[in-house]
Amino acid sequence: MNRGLILKFENLVQLCGACRQLRTLSYRKVYRAQWKPVQSSAYPIQSVHLYPQFWQKDKLINVALSQYRHLATKEEKKKNKKKLPLTKGEVEIRQQMTIEELARAMGKDIDHIYEALLYTDTDLDSLEPDSILCEDYIKLIVKKSGMKYRSAKLKEEKERENTDAVKRPPADPALLSPRPPVVTIMGHVDHGKTTLLDSLRKTQVASMEAGGITQHIGAFLVHLPSGEKITFLDTPGHAAFSAMRARGTSVTDIVILVVAAEDGVMQQTVESIQHAKNAGVPLILAINKCDKPEADPERVKKELLGHDVVCEDFGGDVQAVNVSALKGENLMVLAEATVALAEVLELKADYTGLAEGTVIESRKDKGKGPVTTAIVQRGTLRKGCVLVAGKTWAKVRFMFDENGKAVDAATPGIPVEIMGWKEVPSAGDEILEVESEQRAHEVVAWRTYVEQQEKMKRDGEVIEAKQKEHRMEYEKKQQKLAHLTWRQRKAVLYKANKHLNFSKPKERTEMDKNVLSIIVKGDVDGSVEAILNILESYDADDECKLDIIHFGMGDISETDISLAEAFNGVVYGFSVKANETIKKLAAKKGIKIKLHNIIYKFIEDLKDELNSRLPPSVVENTIGEASVLDIFSVTVGKNKIPVAGCRVQKGQLDKKMKFKLIRKGDVIWKGSLSSLKHHKDDVQVIKTGMDCGLSLDKHIEFNIGDEIICYEEKEVQQTTSWDPGF
Repeated sequence: MNRGLILKFENLVQLCGACRQLRTLSYRKVYRAQWKPVQSSAYPIQSVHLYPQFWQKDKLINVALSQYRHLATKEEKKKNKKKLPLTKGEVEIRQQMTIEELARAMGKDIDHIYEALLYTDTDLDSLEPDSILCEDYIKLIVKKSGMKYRSAKLKEEKERENTDAVKRPPADPALLSPRPPVVTIMGHVDHGKTTLLDSLRKTQVASMEAGGITQHIGAFLVHLPSGEKITFLDTPGHAAFSAMRARGTSVTDIVILVVAAEDGVMQQTVESIQHAKNAGVPLILAINKCDKPEADPERVKKELLGHDVVCEDFGGDVQAVNVSALKGENLMVLAEATVALAEVLELKADYTGLAEGTVIESRKDKGKGPVTTAIVQRGTLRKGCVLVAGKTWAKVRFMFDENGKAVDAATPGIPVEIMGWKEVPSAGDEILEVESEQRAHEVVAWRTYVEQQEKMKRDGEVIEAKQKEHRMEYEKKQQKLAHLTWRQRKAVLYKANKHLNFSKPKERTEMDKNVLSIIVKGDVDGSVEAILNILESYDADDECKLDIIHFGMGDISETDISLAEAFNGVVYGFSVKANETIKKLAAKKGIKIKLHNIIYKFIEDLKDELNSRLPPSVVENTIGEASVLDIFSVTVGKNKIPVAGCRVQKGQLDKKMKFKLIRKGDVIWKGSLSSLKHHKDDVQVIKTGMDCGLSLDKHIEFNIGDEIICYEEKEVQQTTSWDPGF
């Protein structure tokens, strides 16, 4: 017997008692001597009365009811409730349980949990199966389900020992040896950075770049005729790759700022200067394209004064070299200036011990697997070393230089490509060598644990803020319903939330046309990072929501197509490929695959796709205008129809088009004409200067001076207001 049946039984007994009391009052006069009042109890049960002919029977009833009254006290009622049979026994609960975990513990489906949450002030739209519930809600859900809860015993977790890997203490200066300088070439897009590096290396890197634009960091070791070595980092100059430029300055010793002599200081030039200042790295100014007739190196130097870059010609400490990367002029002067500055900086490193470095770029190669470009900063990196970076690790299988030649060791200042990673680390991650694979597992486990703890803390703060917000909303609702009884309040709340009973969060029965779901695949981690940074600036959700459902590195895969099909999305690839099998599968499923090699073309294509999702706007194109000069009416049957005598002032009136009536600047009516006449003849068109009589398809009285506008409606494709900034 559940609680509901007990309440019904109690109400029935109360009603029975009231009826017996009324009957007793009617017999008082006759049987006054036999009537006795009954002691009050927790429940107003019947008063005992005695009928002369049924004395024995009523006595038995009296005894039975007395026993019932004895059991129905508040204390006994609580005991009775504890003895109620349970539907599913006890549920072991704990703090920080998710909806999915609670449903599994109760042996129910997730819909049951959502239905129970209707009795709380929780916003169901914000909940997902992995959302964490507070302890009060967990207990309430269990109770509403007719079940008992038992708190799980908290395991006293010992404070976890920090097993992270850290850099070694600074080495003894006596053990340090000179190393090659790491030089980053920075500047505005198309100012000749890669061409300058080509001339130094005697290669043609720029010709292989899509659109002639560098779109990832290239690390190269250049051997000068003097025998000196310089490691160059060629960073992208395009606006989209700001994060890559910042990463380039974080591992560099010297920045060569390339400025085109005919263009002067541009947006990314200023940004590059700021990155160098933030990193505390000295600058060398390379004024490129000095062979052009319009070149003005002095103007460039003066413009840089406004950004605290003072050349030696103006009493500063920044070396300025006029070069022509295309013709190879003064390149050795620039190299000598770089070597001289490196000698002043006294760049040295420890070549012994465990290796340390930084991930410059990472990608997923189809044949090699996860690959990183890294610069060694301390120690000597060799084949077979065990490395950790971020939350992944590697046992070095192979190392390659910038020309693809296998190398067995890499010393400080030398860039190498490393194979053997379990997962692709993020660009900018610190690389540390550890003693063994077991130690690498410990480091990765610790870093994963720390990240989980930080995520739980952030989630807890968000949940707490949400609960506070929902509590305030709930209290406002309760104040509005304060005049109702609790049953009426429950009924009102149930009706308000009834539509949520059988719906699941994130259940997509049909896709909204104004949502563009995209999958982004890139060749390297930095490219994906740059694209995501651009997409973060999207601020036109009110026009069309942009939903990034997945991003990653590598060629387009079958999984990407399946995911795009599930979300009715578009697959975008940057410097990646899609084989014929994937293209046929996408065509079969109606999925668009858009591949690009140039960043601004990628963004233009994305904007076109966003525009296609926007609903067309309706534009009114005025065809003619007429003014009302006279008013009269015509009787048709029993109805009087208002007629306006008009003269066409501009254009023409076409009966097939739409019309509107304007009075004192306000639109009074829109629709079509029921008749259009010229000299009592029905016509289709009235041209400029001609008089006519017309009536509307609705009974509206005209005023002299009203304007009649003839127009047509055209649909015009809208364009997104999002501006990515380039």
